[in-house]
Amino acid sequence: MAPAGPFSAWERTLAMRYLRARRGEAGVALIAIIAFVGITLAVAVLIIVMSVMNGFRTELIGKILGFNGHAYVVGGAMTPDAREAMVKRIRALPGVVQAAPVVEAQSLVQGPDAAAGAIVRGVTPADLIATRIVSGNIKRGKLDGFGQGEDGGDLVIIGQKLADNLGVGPGDPISITSPSGGATAFGTLPIRKTYTVAGTFSVGMSDYDQAFIYMPLQQAQLFFGRDSSVDFIEIKLDNPDKAPAMKAQLQALAGRGAVVTDWTEKNQSFFTALQVERNVMRLILMLIVLIAALNIISGLVMLVKNKGRDIAILRTMGAGKGAILRIFLMSGSAIGVLGMSCGLVLGVLFCLNIEGIQGFVEGVTHTKVFNQDVYFLAHVPAKIDWIEVAYVSGWALFVSLAASILPAWWASRLDPVEALRYE
Repeated sequence: MAPAGPFSAWERTLAMRYLRARRGEAGVALIAIIAFVGITLAVAVLIIVMSVMNGFRTELIGKILGFNGHAYVVGGAMTPDAREAMVKRIRALPGVVQAAPVVEAQSLVQGPDAAAGAIVRGVTPADLIATRIVSGNIKRGKLDGFGQGEDGGDLVIIGQKLADNLGVGPGDPISITSPSGGATAFGTLPIRKTYTVAGTFSVGMSDYDQAFIYMPLQQAQLFFGRDSSVDFIEIKLDNPDKAPAMKAQLQALAGRGAVVTDWTEKNQSFFTALQVERNVMRLILMLIVLIAALNIISGLVMLVKNKGRDIAILRTMGAGKGAILRIFLMSGSAIGVLGMSCGLVLGVLFCLNIEGIQGFVEGVTHTKVFNQDVYFLAHVPAKIDWIEVAYVSGWALFVSLAASILPAWWASRLDPVEALRYE
């Protein structure tokens, strides 16, 4: 009869039998359970934390790039006709979905209940409608009449949180003060004017909902003393990741004297900080998985000491060193595989139901565990990156296997004579 090959049925059966608790081996079973629970929780936490960080990054980038432009042109064309010609050239470039002239300035806005600082953006009605993150999230009021006719020039759209802070709603007046007013004999004086709130928007990011006001472009030019000029041309692309590569083309279309920048430059420090935090968090959690897997070493060392007689008998019956090594290697690896599998399921299920879990915790504790004013978003985001999940699973399997090698090697090196002598 041919000898059984590596990882044969008898080796697998013996490896699984050694993991079962018997009288006098409760310590081994306890350490195995601790190792299993540790790996399960470590893998689940690693998946949950990385998914939440991926969700934060995706949500923030989506809202930032939906609200702001992907590329900007400052300077260049000086007259309205030259600027319009430049905007037409840019709009005709493949990949460009929007090119909007914008006036943007800081101001003081006052309502019946309070006053607050705000950023006023002057845009055309068509460009405001094309900004779907705003026009598609009008919570109160409507865009009808914005920038149209004499009365439409005095209509503004403001963020919902800003409206709540000021105590205003659609149809209510607000007073806006520009620090850069007209030049007089006494110097530059601020300009103050009353506008009517046409509607409020909420994009789900507090930085925008409590700070921005949209005003018709011509009214903004008049109010902030821009005459017929604008502050910049805001460009949006079908794929924001193309922005750095398209800068040269945009520069050629913008002409001499224009400066072209993209969103990666404007938000470089913010996204760099996010990436560094993500990498550091991944490293820390991977070390936690490694620490949890080290319990496998303790369990296998105790198991080898308890099974010294069994190992000696197997060796005298013809089992080679390789067979003994594989038996204990499979015992340790089984703990890692089971822990990784349970952690994977637990982590994925948690991420898929994270909004429901958040609502349940808030309902039970009667506290808001995720403050929108602090974290910028309305809920805890989670985006499962399956490639990253595969890396996490592979890491857990690798450290489990690595932790099993040394005790398994020690078991395979036991001398049968010595093991039986001291039993």
